[in-house]
Amino acid sequence: MLAVDRMNIVELRDVSVTIDKARIIRHVDWSIRKNQHWALIGPNGSGKTTLLRVINGYLWPTAGTASVLGKEFGASDLRELRKSIGFVSSFITDKTPPELSALRVVLSGRYASIGLYATPSAGEVQKARSLLRRVGCLRLATEPYGSLSQGEKQRVVIARALMSSPKLLILGESCAGLDLDARENLLGLVDSFGVSARSPTMIFATHRIDEVAPAFTQVLMIKNGEVVARGAKKEVLTTRNFRRVFRHNLRVVKNGGRYNTIIR
Repeated sequence: MLAVDRMNIVELRDVSVTIDKARIIRHVDWSIRKNQHWALIGPNGSGKTTLLRVINGYLWPTAGTASVLGKEFGASDLRELRKSIGFVSSFITDKTPPELSALRVVLSGRYASIGLYATPSAGEVQKARSLLRRVGCLRLATEPYGSLSQGEKQRVVIARALMSSPKLLILGESCAGLDLDARENLLGLVDSFGVSARSPTMIFATHRIDEVAPAFTQVLMIKNGEVVARGAKKEVLTTRNFRRVFRHNLRVVKNGGRYNTIIR
């Protein structure tokens, strides 16, 4: 087995996924190198969530081959693989017990559980507190998760995802439901990870190009389960590609380190 720093973090080759006779993902090729940060962009229903489920090892390709962190699907224990992947999703946010303290939510990430059913060590508690500090939520450590704002919940869940020191961090539609201030605060936090030597490789899924923080220098755009464009952000986030994916008469513009759309 190759060492992680000598291989691609994600290697999908001609991957297709069929669910209930419907083809959701169609012949996707995607390679992600260590310390690359990718934005996965597509409209609702384009297959983003399904593709992330494959990378997380929760869904096997119907056709093609998949390898994540050097673990080839079909020849590896995917339960062990998931321990090296941090996943931030609406499922975790919605299913976390509201009475659980923010600190215990973060600690649950050590065991990849929804809820905390083990007794953490002093070292684990210290690490969880450090992660809460890193995401700006240490003051909320003893607060019930259910009492937090949506933005605070997302930050706590990101800290939870980092608890296992993952090599790959996947953020699925993390800004959904956030107001403007909370969204920008969260994007600033995620962007700060991208310039940190401690940061894992990241995938950020969204249907909005204005949410693609500067740290994400690579983009994969999909529509109807097919790759429309992939590669360097400046080459992929173009008006032509945006129209191919979203079919709106809008123009893509760059504003500083971010991109946006305006009515043509």
